[in-house]
Amino acid sequence: MNVTGQAPRASHVFSKEIVAQVRRVELRTRELVESLFSGEYRSVFKGRGLELSDLREYQPGDDIRAVDWNVTARRGTLFVKEYVEARELTALLIVDLSASKQFGTGRTTNALIAAEIAAILALAAGGNNDRVGLLLVTSQVERYVPPGAGRRHILRLLLELLSFEPTHRGTRLSAALAYTSRVLHRRSVIFLISDFLTSAAADPDFPRALRRCAKEHDLVPIRLTDPGGAALPDVGMLAVFDPETATRRLVNTSSARVREHYAKARSGQQERMSSLLRELRLDVIDVDTTRDYVPRLIGFFRRRDRASR
Repeated sequence: MNVTGQAPRASHVFSKEIVAQVRRVELRTRELVESLFSGEYRSVFKGRGLELSDLREYQPGDDIRAVDWNVTARRGTLFVKEYVEARELTALLIVDLSASKQFGTGRTTNALIAAEIAAILALAAGGNNDRVGLLLVTSQVERYVPPGAGRRHILRLLLELLSFEPTHRGTRLSAALAYTSRVLHRRSVIFLISDFLTSAAADPDFPRALRRCAKEHDLVPIRLTDPGGAALPDVGMLAVFDPETATRRLVNTSSARVREHYAKARSGQQERMSSLLRELRLDVIDVDTTRDYVPRLIGFFRRRDRASR
């Protein structure tokens, strides 16, 4: 992000393959939304209140508190007010595009899985006439699409998710959260999609930025976890490449101590992040990227629905 506070100009690759991919993702996610998520989304993320939609004559069984006494006095018969939910919801999808998302031991890369999950949430929100925005982040804010509504806008978000090429490779989620606090002035639903592979050394402002965002908005972290990165295989000397720093090193994976040190460091990082999320009482959706993510999303919506009742 530059000194003006604006996200840098977009970088995209538009090709027949990307267009075809957008269509495939839209068809797959639209079917999921229409069959599974639309009603759950609406029941979990309710509007900002009720607004008057109509007046009609009183019928037996109507709530007497809904009687409009002014209209009743003028017309000489009981009239009641009818209300509809005033949605006016804004949802923002924050998607981590750091280079670690290009890894994946499942059916595809973790970056594409993140894009598919974001597409489902965008279509579910759009199907309920909510406004949806998109913020793409690496070590800085790479792209921000302000919230909008309508099918054309949702398709634009899908195209951004699948065609955008980030300028940077690292991870600094605090940049996205701080940016969100500046551009969203009304309480919104924030979906933060990331592997959360960051540390206090790499992003010291993250805990504070996370607390502030959780206080201002309904923040839902979606944590992508690839079990293939949890442990080193015992394959002898292994050339390891860090996609976020572009550094290479040789690791002796035959050493039990080296493998144990790596596993402990990785699990320790995960536990510290889990502890922070629990401290803030955030409703986390944990997604194993080698498995179908749909049951995890459905479980979240149903859990939220039960809690709201």
